[in-house]
Formats: sequence, C-alpha cells, structure tokens
Amino acid sequence: MSVGIRELKNKLSYYLERVKGGESLAVTEHGRTIAYILPSEKAPQYESLVRMVREDLATWKGGKPQGSTQPVKMKGKPASKIVLEERR
Repeated sequence: MSVGIRELKNKLSYYLERVKGGESLAVTEHGRTIAYILPSEKAPQYESLVRMVREDLATWKGGKPQGSTQPVKMKGKPASKIVLEERR
C-alpha cells in the first residue's frame, strides 16, 4: 500500500493501525517512493537487505534488486524468499 505525505500526516493513526495489522506502507512524495513503514517483526529481514546495499554486495534503485558480481555467504532467509513473502 502507498500513501502520500499529506494523507499520511492527516490520517497517521489510521495508517499505523494498518501497519500494526501486518501491512507495509510506502510513503510517496509527488508520486515517488521516499520511505517505507513496516511492521517491526519484518524489520530484521529488511535490515539484512539494507546492509547488503550499504556494503556494495547488492544494488537497489527502487526497482528489482540486482545481485553482486561476487558470491556472498549470508545467514538467514534468501532475498528472493523475502520478496515472495512480501508479495502475498
């Protein structure tokens, strides 16, 4: 689900209830995603993906994530499984 900044500000409690219910929220500005709000139980999965991008092990520019040219050994769920879970 996505929401503009003004709408989020005006109905913050409503959207936070939806996030508490398990939905992820994309915050947009002029139609462009600038942030995500997600349930706290999903945060560790996203932290792993963000860390990979910061360490240049993967790249992401808002579309489909691109892998590294070097093999990476990581613990936890594969990124492909996390993406599939988010699509449900």
